[in-house]
Amino acid sequence: QVQLVESGGGLVQAGGSLRLSCAASGRTLSSFAMGWFRQAPGKEREFVAAITRGGGSTYYADSVKGRFAISRDNAKNTVYLQMNSLYPEDTAVYYCAARFSAVSKTEANEYNYWGQGTHVTVSS
Repeated sequence: QVQLVESGGGLVQAGGSLRLSCAASGRTLSSFAMGWFRQAPGKEREFVAAITRGGGSTYYADSVKGRFAISRDNAKNTVYLQMNSLYPEDTAVYYCAARFSAVSKTEANEYNYWGQGTHVTVSS
Protein backbone atom coordinates (compact mmCIF):
# COMPACT_ATOMS: atom_id res chain seq x y z
CA GLN A 1 0.00 0.00 0.00
CA VAL A 2 1.04 3.57 -0.59
CA GLN A 3 -0.67 6.69 0.66
CA LEU A 4 -0.49 9.85 -1.42
CA VAL A 5 -1.10 13.35 -0.10
CA GLU A 6 -1.26 16.33 -2.41
CA SER A 7 -0.56 19.88 -1.32
CA GLY A 8 0.14 23.28 -2.82
CA GLY A 9 -3.23 24.09 -4.30
CA GLY A 10 -4.95 27.39 -3.78
CA LEU A 11 -6.27 30.51 -5.43
CA VAL A 12 -4.13 32.25 -8.02
CA GLN A 13 -4.73 34.89 -10.66
CA ALA A 14 -4.58 34.05 -14.34
CA GLY A 15 -0.99 34.06 -15.51
CA GLY A 16 0.28 33.03 -12.12
CA SER A 17 2.06 29.91 -10.96
CA LEU A 18 1.63 27.17 -8.41
CA ARG A 19 3.67 24.14 -7.51
CA LEU A 20 1.81 21.06 -6.38
CA SER A 21 3.47 18.38 -4.32
CA CYS A 22 2.51 14.77 -3.83
CA ALA A 23 4.11 13.10 -0.84
CA ALA A 24 4.02 9.35 -0.45
CA SER A 25 4.15 7.15 2.58
CA GLY A 26 3.92 3.43 3.14
CA ARG A 27 6.14 2.51 0.24
CA THR A 28 8.91 4.12 -1.72
CA LEU A 29 7.78 6.02 -4.79
CA SER A 30 10.76 4.71 -6.72
CA SER A 31 8.65 1.59 -7.40
CA PHE A 32 6.00 3.59 -9.23
CA ALA A 33 5.39 5.56 -12.34
CA MET A 34 3.46 8.67 -11.36
CA GLY A 35 0.77 10.80 -12.89
CA TRP A 36 -1.22 13.96 -12.27
CA PHE A 37 -4.86 14.18 -13.22
CA ARG A 38 -7.48 16.84 -12.71
CA GLN A 39 -11.22 17.08 -12.51
CA ALA A 40 -13.12 20.28 -13.08
CA PRO A 41 -16.68 20.72 -11.80
CA GLY A 42 -19.12 18.83 -13.98
CA LYS A 43 -16.36 17.23 -16.05
CA GLU A 44 -14.63 13.90 -16.14
CA ARG A 45 -11.21 13.34 -14.66
CA GLU A 46 -8.54 14.04 -17.25
CA PHE A 47 -4.87 13.32 -17.65
CA VAL A 48 -2.46 16.18 -17.03
CA ALA A 49 1.07 14.80 -16.81
CA ALA A 50 3.02 11.64 -16.11
CA ILE A 51 6.56 10.61 -15.36
CA THR A 52 8.24 7.23 -15.58
CA ARG A 53 9.55 5.41 -12.56
CA GLY A 54 13.11 6.53 -13.14
CA GLY A 55 12.12 10.04 -14.13
CA GLY A 56 13.69 9.78 -17.55
CA SER A 57 10.54 10.43 -19.54
CA THR A 58 7.62 12.78 -19.06
CA TYR A 59 4.29 13.14 -20.83
CA TYR A 60 1.79 15.96 -20.96
CA ALA A 61 -1.71 16.68 -22.10
CA ASP A 62 -1.72 19.05 -25.05
CA SER A 63 -3.61 21.61 -22.98
CA VAL A 64 -0.74 22.00 -20.50
CA LYS A 65 2.29 21.31 -22.66
CA GLY A 66 4.84 24.06 -22.34
CA ARG A 67 3.20 25.44 -19.18
CA PHE A 68 3.34 22.56 -16.69
CA ALA A 69 6.29 20.43 -15.65
CA ILE A 70 6.22 17.17 -13.72
CA SER A 71 9.24 16.07 -11.73
CA ARG A 72 10.07 13.68 -8.97
CA ASP A 73 12.51 13.38 -6.11
CA ASN A 74 12.62 9.74 -5.16
CA ALA A 75 14.89 10.48 -2.21
CA LYS A 76 12.13 12.68 -0.77
CA ASN A 77 9.39 10.32 -1.92
CA THR A 78 7.69 13.26 -3.59
CA VAL A 79 6.39 14.16 -7.01
CA TYR A 80 5.83 17.73 -8.15
CA LEU A 81 3.75 19.56 -10.70
CA GLN A 82 5.00 23.03 -11.53
CA MET A 83 2.20 24.99 -13.14
CA ASN A 84 2.97 28.25 -14.90
CA SER A 85 0.91 30.65 -17.00
CA LEU A 86 -2.27 29.40 -15.43
CA TYR A 87 -5.61 29.94 -17.13
CA PRO A 88 -9.07 29.97 -15.54
CA GLU A 89 -9.75 26.72 -17.39
CA ASP A 90 -7.02 25.08 -15.29
CA THR A 91 -9.35 25.36 -12.31
CA ALA A 92 -9.92 21.85 -10.98
CA VAL A 93 -9.14 19.39 -8.25
CA TYR A 94 -5.72 17.97 -8.99
CA TYR A 95 -4.91 14.39 -8.08
CA CYS A 96 -1.67 12.50 -8.07
CA ALA A 97 -1.66 8.82 -8.82
CA ALA A 98 0.82 5.97 -8.61
CA ARG A 99 1.17 3.09 -11.02
CA PHE A 100 3.12 0.02 -9.96
CA SER A 101 5.18 -0.06 -13.11
CA ALA A 102 8.19 1.56 -14.70
CA VAL A 103 5.98 2.87 -17.48
CA SER A 104 3.60 5.77 -17.08
CA LYS A 105 0.18 5.87 -18.72
CA THR A 106 -2.36 8.54 -19.57
CA GLU A 107 -5.42 6.48 -18.62
CA ALA A 108 -6.68 6.91 -15.08
CA ASN A 109 -7.70 3.26 -14.77
CA GLU A 110 -4.06 2.22 -15.21
CA TYR A 111 -3.14 3.71 -11.82
CA ASN A 112 -3.27 1.76 -8.59
CA TYR A 113 -3.24 4.46 -5.91
CA TRP A 114 -4.71 7.93 -5.69
CA GLY A 115 -4.48 10.89 -3.39
CA GLN A 116 -7.43 12.88 -2.12
CA GLY A 117 -6.75 15.85 -4.36
CA THR A 118 -5.89 19.50 -3.93
CA HIS A 119 -8.02 22.36 -5.21
CA VAL A 120 -6.65 24.82 -7.70
CA THR A 121 -8.67 27.90 -8.56
CA VAL A 122 -7.49 30.34 -11.21
CA SER A 123 -9.30 33.65 -11.26
CA SER A 124 -9.58 35.80 -14.36
